[in-house]
Amino acid sequence: MEENIKRDLKLAVLIDSDNAQASIISNLLKEIAKYGTANIKRAYGDWTTDRLKQWKEHLHKYAIQPIQQFSYTSGKNSTDSSLIIDAMDILHENNIDGFCIISSDSDFTRLSTRIRENGLFVYGFGEKKTPEAFISACDEFIFTENLRDYINKPTKSIKNDKKLKTIFANAISAVSNENGFARLTQVTIHIKKTNPEFDTRTYGYEKIGQLVKALNYIEIEEESFNDGSNNKHIWIKLK
Repeated sequence: MEENIKRDLKLAVLIDSDNAQASIISNLLKEIAKYGTANIKRAYGDWTTDRLKQWKEHLHKYAIQPIQQFSYTSGKNSTDSSLIIDAMDILHENNIDGFCIISSDSDFTRLSTRIRENGLFVYGFGEKKTPEAFISACDEFIFTENLRDYINKPTKSIKNDKKLKTIFANAISAVSNENGFARLTQVTIHIKKTNPEFDTRTYGYEKIGQLVKALNYIEIEEESFNDGSNNKHIWIKLK
């Protein structure tokens, strides 16, 4: 499809079990498979406590390596430090293309920035409460609420969503031709670069093509491929 952006990366999946829910792990790994192969899968936490018991049944099932980290001091998060140290070791081994950091904790902001400074991708996964600093430090950030087993429904009229309109207006302006039209693929790439948390599922749609067709301020033109298929290039502009 026009809007799909395919990647095939070797990824390290590092899970902050203190700040992630085990119930989304199946859909989380399916989501990660869109970007590449999870060569490394590790979950960090104090596995001697009952607090992480919901995670334990998933570790063997999905071949996730548990990394034990005792909480030495009350109020201090030793899990974060352990994950960060391992991430830097993996980074310097230079055997992967990117990281998936699963947490809603802003403590990983500097780690994400450091990884990207080395030219590797960072995909963040966390709840909508995740601080903006961590979200902005990632190449892409996926809200785990969008990975639940239900069909999202718009909670408000997306036609009146000023932030969404601004996102599209800026992207179309940046990549449009002299007639004001822009390829949807290029618009999508630009949006992802400037808004790492952008996800069509947040607005109740699986695909960006479905989303733009629901926006009354977007004009759409379709151009068939010259290969005899039913595939089409999608061009959009603001009305």
